[in-house]
Amino acid sequence: MSAIDEGIVREFFEQNGFFVRQVRKYQVQARRKTGDEEIDLLVHNPVWRKASRKPDFFLFSTELQFVHQAVVAVKPWHTDVFTPATLKGSPEIFGFLEQNVLKQAARLFPTEGDGIGSDVTKILVLPALPTAEPFRSQSVAMLKERGVDGIISFRSMLLDLIEKIDSNRNYGKSDTLQVIRLLKNYDLLKDAQLDLLSDRMQSARRARASQAAPAQE
Repeated sequence: MSAIDEGIVREFFEQNGFFVRQVRKYQVQARRKTGDEEIDLLVHNPVWRKASRKPDFFLFSTELQFVHQAVVAVKPWHTDVFTPATLKGSPEIFGFLEQNVLKQAARLFPTEGDGIGSDVTKILVLPALPTAEPFRSQSVAMLKERGVDGIISFRSMLLDLIEKIDSNRNYGKSDTLQVIRLLKNYDLLKDAQLDLLSDRMQSARRARASQAAPAQE
């Protein structure tokens, strides 16, 4: 995993008010990972309220307020879709859900009250799920069965960051945010709202064109 992939995830959580801890700075390739090495990031929400409901499985930024603390696994397989076949054939995806990993994560979080126990949310960051049914529902079911509490796509994180970044500010302390800021400044990126408006305008034009076609005939 490259530093930019982890940087995107870190900035996404930090921009949404979380404290983020990176457990390790090195890569593991020639051997099996130990418990703490399966953890990519630990995140903690300092303004979480105990009476909050559980977050939804699809963790868009609006759902993050319901996450107290979480162990995050980042799988930046950007050319892949996490289909049922991919999930079955890639057991390493679920390495961060093993009990020794979760016990290690529990020791790294601050203890509050009667401890954290089941209050640690297990989050998987992935490129995409299938869009067609029944494959999408099957993938979601498999992830939940294995113990994943929530997923975040790289697309939703990037859209959130693009919307939050002000092109008039200098983000010199973050390479990730500075690159996004420069792309926006030179009109190479647009806010999500502008993209949505553009899509709606194109749809409206296509609808008008289809209505006018019979009249011209």
